[in-house]
Amino acid sequence: MAIWNLGSINIDMVYALPHMPEPGETLAATSFDQGLGGKGANMSVAAARAGAHACHIGAVGPQGTWTVDRLTEYGVDTRHIARIEAPTGHAIIAVDPAGENQIILFPGANRALTEAQVGQALSAANAGDILLLQNETNMQAEAARIGRQLGLRVAYAAAPFDSDAVQAVLPDLDLLFLNEIEAAQLEQATGTLPQNMGVKDVIVTLGAKGARHYDGQTGVVTDVPALKVVPVDTTGAGDTFTGYVLAALDRGMPMVQAMGLASRAGALMVTRHGAADVIPDLKEVQNAKF
Repeated sequence: MAIWNLGSINIDMVYALPHMPEPGETLAATSFDQGLGGKGANMSVAAARAGAHACHIGAVGPQGTWTVDRLTEYGVDTRHIARIEAPTGHAIIAVDPAGENQIILFPGANRALTEAQVGQALSAANAGDILLLQNETNMQAEAARIGRQLGLRVAYAAAPFDSDAVQAVLPDLDLLFLNEIEAAQLEQATGTLPQNMGVKDVIVTLGAKGARHYDGQTGVVTDVPALKVVPVDTTGAGDTFTGYVLAALDRGMPMVQAMGLASRAGALMVTRHGAADVIPDLKEVQNAKF
């Protein structure tokens, strides 16, 4: 089995700040780091490090060759990443001493994918494989439709949140990931609770309170508690959680156990500075002491 991730690839430029700037304030950063990021890349790395065969579908510009090399190094199948002339996507990330972050995102090549590229990549997928989507690329609805036609299990991480983007893929979804704020925004936009939208599995992450699973078929609600850690950087924690959940499901693990494993990965992730480059592998997650 495999996880096919139509996802963003970004160059992350991370600035440590003494506090988040106020409007009009000029603030000197205390440090700077550059690394591999993008919600899509993070999720692919997380899935690969969790033991899945993660196949990334995406695009980079001329300055992004190193990001593809790094994805390959981390175990991601990069054969379906296009090299195009558009600039590679990038993010400017500010992190304060409490580990909270603010992000400015430039999509670049992530929004220049074609239906032919997506269709060609997914022609190699097998029924029962997982297709993962999130809202940092174009071609989401088209890919979801192709995935449904091919018998793939279609998952969507609804970030960065846009109600129209979510509603465009809803008819083809098997699994929907939202955080608490996104769930409230989707309810406000549609007048319907996310768990009542006809999706088989809905997972809402609740930050320090853990995560909640809604079984769309039985109506059963299950809470998975978070582990207590001292966060230093929350960047990529949700992406790590998503990648780990899907990798575990791909191996046949029951949902609640998959979420428990993913919660351990997310807890370990927030104790580290960075994004894709510091996502823990399965052995680290299993051996971690909390």
